[in-house]
Amino acid sequence: MSEAFSVYPAIDVRQGRVVRLAQGDYARETRYGDEPLALARRYAAQGATWLHLVDLDAAREGGYTLLPLLRAVAAGGGLRVQTGGGVRSREDVQRLLDAGAARVVIGSLAVREPATVLRWIAEFGAERITVALDARRDAAGAWRVPVHGWTEDGEATLDDAVSGYASGGLRHLLSTDIDRDGMLSGPNLGLYAHVRARAPVLQLQASGGVRDAHDVAAAREAGCAGIVLGRALLEGRLTLADALAAARC
Repeated sequence: MSEAFSVYPAIDVRQGRVVRLAQGDYARETRYGDEPLALARRYAAQGATWLHLVDLDAAREGGYTLLPLLRAVAAGGGLRVQTGGGVRSREDVQRLLDAGAARVVIGSLAVREPATVLRWIAEFGAERITVALDARRDAAGAWRVPVHGWTEDGEATLDDAVSGYASGGLRHLLSTDIDRDGMLSGPNLGLYAHVRARAPVLQLQASGGVRDAHDVAAAREAGCAGIVLGRALLEGRLTLADALAAARC
């Protein structure tokens, strides 16, 4: 079991609004009434120390658009921000770090150009980069890693990607079972056991399907280093206080 377990309330932003997508599908969007900065401040007031901030427009189109929001959240001092969406270049990484990000999340490019991302990890440090290797099972049962905001299936296997990054110096890995994302069906603990068996050195963040405090505790017991919470928090199915308590116990 991990000694340190972090809870990452998630704010996904599309066209300036807090939203959630079902299984990464942009046509299956749920909008919430909260303004992103106000929601971030509320999470901080409730005891959060991390925020997972995603630019959904940039994840599909490229070009991170949330710099003003990132700066405002980071300036508040209460939250460390892990953020991504549309990160395509070294300059993108530098820009987000300069704006106050504690970690930059790299997804599609991490699948397409692992050598590039490994160079960034070496340059910026393993604590400043989170690689997102989100996956879905193909017809043969293999875990595949889609790209372009989950809209395009790639040829890369999760196993190969995890092994390559673990041997290349990555520390923080976020992995989502796409079929469970936004579905409140519980996290895929089998997926996380699979990843940890291949690369126990990685600090693994669980994401997708979390329903309640029991799911938070289960992810910690499975050896994950943290968990990303989205729809369950937004809809009041899980309170941040309960999630934080489950993370400590």
